[in-house]
Amino acid sequence: MSGSEPRHAAHESVEERIAEEVVEELELHQVRKDDEDEPLPSMSEQISEQLGGVRGLIESSLPVLAFVVLNVLLGESVVGLEKREALLWAIIGSVGSAVGIGAVRLIRRQPVRHAVNGLFGIAIGAWLAWRTGDAKNFYLPGILLTFGQAAVLLLSVVFRKPLIGYAWGIMANKGRQDWFGNTRLFRTFQWLTLLWVASLCVRAGIQAYLYAIGEANALGIVRILVSWPIYAGTFAFTAWAIHRVTSAQRREAAVA
Repeated sequence: MSGSEPRHAAHESVEERIAEEVVEELELHQVRKDDEDEPLPSMSEQISEQLGGVRGLIESSLPVLAFVVLNVLLGESVVGLEKREALLWAIIGSVGSAVGIGAVRLIRRQPVRHAVNGLFGIAIGAWLAWRTGDAKNFYLPGILLTFGQAAVLLLSVVFRKPLIGYAWGIMANKGRQDWFGNTRLFRTFQWLTLLWVASLCVRAGIQAYLYAIGEANALGIVRILVSWPIYAGTFAFTAWAIHRVTSAQRREAAVA
C-alpha cells in the first residue's frame, strides 16, 4: 500500500498540471481576444509615443545641449582651451550624456529605442567633428538626414503615394491602408505630406545656412530652440487635420 501512494500522488499532480495548463491557455486566449477588441490609441497618443513624449524630447536634446555648452565654456572665449581640446571635451560630454541616458533607461527597464537612435546619431556627428577638427560638423548628419527625409516625402507625393497616409494607416487605422479609396482623406494626406516637406526644409535650411557660415554654436541653439518646436507643431497640426476629416466623415455616415 505504501508503494502505491506515491504513484497515485504522481498521477494526481500530472492531471492537475494538465488542468492548470488548459485553464491558463483559455485565460490567455481571452486576454488576446480582449486585446484585439480594444481600440487603438488615438493618433496623437501614438505620435507622442513615437516621439518618446516630453521626456524623450528632453533626453534627445541633452547631448546636443552638452556639446554646445561645453564647447562654448571651454573654448578660447571663456576658459581658454585650444579649439581641438575644447572640442574633445564637448564630444566626451555629448556622447557621455547619451550613453548615460541609455544606461538609466536600461536600469529602470524602460524602452531604449530612442536612446539608441540618439546615441547613433550623436556618435556619427562626434566622429565627423573630431576627424575634421570643426565643431560645426557635429550637426552635419542631422542636416543631411532632414533634407533626405524631405526628398523622400516629396517623391511620395509626386507618385501619389503620400507617406503621411501610410503612417496614419499603421498608427491609427489598425494597419489598414484603405484610405486610397477615400478621396477626401487622400487629398488631405497629399497636402499634409507637402506640409511636412516644407517643415523639414525650413528646419534643415536654417541649419544649413548656419553651417555654411561656420556658426557651430548657433547651430546647436537653433536645433534645440527652433527645430524641435517646428517638429512638434507640425505633428500636432497633422493630428488635428486628420481628426477633423475623419470625424466629419463619421458624422456624415451616421446621418446617412
